[in-house]
Amino acid sequence: MEVSRLTPADFPKELPGLTSLLHACVMDGASIGFVLPFSVADAENFWRDRVFPAVAQGTRVVLIARRDGETAGTVQLDHDTPGNQLHRAEVRKLLVHPSFRRCGIGKLLMAEIEAIASSLGRSLITLDTRTGDMAEPLYACLGYRTAGIIPGYCRDTASDRLDATTVMYKNL
Repeated sequence: MEVSRLTPADFPKELPGLTSLLHACVMDGASIGFVLPFSVADAENFWRDRVFPAVAQGTRVVLIARRDGETAGTVQLDHDTPGNQLHRAEVRKLLVHPSFRRCGIGKLLMAEIEAIASSLGRSLITLDTRTGDMAEPLYACLGYRTAGIIPGYCRDTASDRLDATTVMYKNL
């Protein structure tokens, strides 16, 4: 398993793998901000238009996990916080390709992103996850605590059902 930090110069070569990863996760039902129909072009646009500018500005860190040369997972750390919140950062979009799940990739990515957060002087990490998803117990076993649950927070990927989200945090 290889984990690397995306740089602006790496972005063009990593875009196809990140696009494929995101598309596969959404098609598998991941509640990560997108609803069906969701095309490969939609996935590419997300990385190019939403993530790359933040990486280029230095306000977001993106890690990529590769296994046997394939993009197996990714996670983001958003540290674009106002002056009174320079001690915290937010984990965004922990994604593990459906064919690589249950191999420790999520844990590895989270450990790496926490180390980066610490190196940036961040002592508090926050995140949210759809209540009841498989990521919720993963975060709990990594030491994240539940701050609360917000009902009706997001629409299900494939239906009009509104799902709750669990807001979690960890002191580093």
